[in-house]
Amino acid sequence: MKRNHLWLITALLAGKGIFAQNVQQDSLKVQQLDEVVVSDSKFELKRENSGKTVIKITAEEMQRNQGRTVAEIINTKSGIELAGSRGRDGAVLGVYARGGRGRQVLVIIDGVRVSDPSTFSAEYDLRLLSPNTIESIEIIKGAASTLYGTNAVTAVINITTKKSSKRKIAGNFETSVGTNQTADDQNYNLGSVQNSANVNGTLGKFNYGVDFSNRYKSGLSAAVTPENEEDVFSHFSTNVKLGYQFSENFGIQVYGNQTKFKNEYDASMAEAPNLGVNEQQRVGLSSELGYGKGSLYLNAAFADYESVANDTYGESNTKGSNWVLDLYNKYVFGEQFHTILGINYIKDEAIFVDEVDFAIVDPYVNLVYVSDFGLNLNVGARLNHHSEYGNHFVYNVNPSYVFNTDNGYVKLMGSYATSYITPNLTQLFGAFGGNPELEPEENSTLEGGVEFKLNNTFRISAVYFDRNETNAIGYDANFMSINIADEIDANGVEVEATWLPWSSFSVNANYTYTERKGDNAIRIPKHKANVSLWYQFFEGTNASLTYAYTGKRFDTNFATFMDIALEPFSLLNFSIRHELIPSKLNVFFNADNLLNEDYRELLGFTTRGRNFRVGLNLSL
Repeated sequence: MKRNHLWLITALLAGKGIFAQNVQQDSLKVQQLDEVVVSDSKFELKRENSGKTVIKITAEEMQRNQGRTVAEIINTKSGIELAGSRGRDGAVLGVYARGGRGRQVLVIIDGVRVSDPSTFSAEYDLRLLSPNTIESIEIIKGAASTLYGTNAVTAVINITTKKSSKRKIAGNFETSVGTNQTADDQNYNLGSVQNSANVNGTLGKFNYGVDFSNRYKSGLSAAVTPENEEDVFSHFSTNVKLGYQFSENFGIQVYGNQTKFKNEYDASMAEAPNLGVNEQQRVGLSSELGYGKGSLYLNAAFADYESVANDTYGESNTKGSNWVLDLYNKYVFGEQFHTILGINYIKDEAIFVDEVDFAIVDPYVNLVYVSDFGLNLNVGARLNHHSEYGNHFVYNVNPSYVFNTDNGYVKLMGSYATSYITPNLTQLFGAFGGNPELEPEENSTLEGGVEFKLNNTFRISAVYFDRNETNAIGYDANFMSINIADEIDANGVEVEATWLPWSSFSVNANYTYTERKGDNAIRIPKHKANVSLWYQFFEGTNASLTYAYTGKRFDTNFATFMDIALEPFSLLNFSIRHELIPSKLNVFFNADNLLNEDYRELLGFTTRGRNFRVGLNLSL
């Protein structure tokens, strides 16, 4: 699309006639400071009773970021750097939380951990996620292995998908188009298309939901090249949910998902296909049985992953699957003691030269005490039993104390927790360097902080963390996987602030300082900051302006195996959303990298310059 065509569409959307509308405030309301959090205890607790500063990305915030990927949204939060999220859609994403690596971050979808056991680090590929299926995201940082098991070391990203409407039938449809260009090549051609459709509802005791989404990106090269030849990325995802509420206290839900994306990428031989195809298939079941002051939960799923790469070195194929089952009982004693007693089962399978697998069985317990005089205490323990290395024990102690003020509170927080990462199938049984004698990686994390809330209009928190990593898995001189003796220490400070001076305006800001010692600490910025301004001009019209600063960090030049310093950069993004029909039809416009800054996010890989996107969302 030519430049003048794009600006014409923008002008039409902006000039649709801003008029007063009687809209439901739920669709535009500002996130309240007295939010409820779940992830750090599996109980719904007021934020003031939580010993952690849980990050909650609400449905309202997801709406304000229509047209952006999940990775882009998460990357605006404190303590997290998602390397690759600012480049070409389809770039491999690296999740660096609190100075850690991707293997130290656990992703959970609707109560079930997700990971690909066939990959080198057994991480979950965030490129598989579709933002239109997500209701909310909670992020807890620090060690959380007592509740969530292996890999919950630096952060847990807990994703909740959208629930069915209470109406018999409801639907949501969204489409958007935009540019996909570098800072040097501002051609304003359309290179990005996204669509999603969802139909759901409730018929008596039965509920259902079906959704489909796709996105297509072209116009950018994966790697920086003089020609900037385009590498296409296409993504398709389908979800089906069926549920039945047998009684007020007992319900069951089954679901299925298939996601597939194709990704072109650069390699040393231009004539090679350089095409990767990744596919995920998941089926699962969740149920809840309530009784008195307790409830029994079951979350179980089977996932199958397959990746095919066709490039300079020929065609390669990896396959993996896992079974996950989490059964736990919640019970409340005297309104003050919230208890969790559960057992978690995981079986990972992959095909290398032969089919290999391991199994994990973990019993765990957690207790939350909420006093009536300000003291809150979260303690837990987990016994990890692994089919290869045997037993490993982890625990956490997380006290906090709340001093109530006239209209808010001051909360002091502290915690000490241990966590672990099991060696994955590649490290245990891979054709190159597999070592079945490996032990788990061990981490211990110390935290301390304070949170202050004033008048339901202002909240600020500051947390210091210090993590020690031992027994990490590396390689010896013969490229055999081993538990290395060197220790790694990561520490830092996270500051978060929310200000709501009036109902139509909000400010959210965060700053992170991270220091990592013990290795080369690549792709981890020492300083990172984000500021977001949101303003509702009229009922039905709101806009946001965000500023993101990423400080100096290092990346490795694999041609010379030397670390190169990457310069700091700042990005400014703008979004506006307008309801044409109250609670039915809205249009949105995004302008990312508004100042067209030319920068390097990863060494040798393309980054996006100024880009625009326009779209509409229809709810029925």
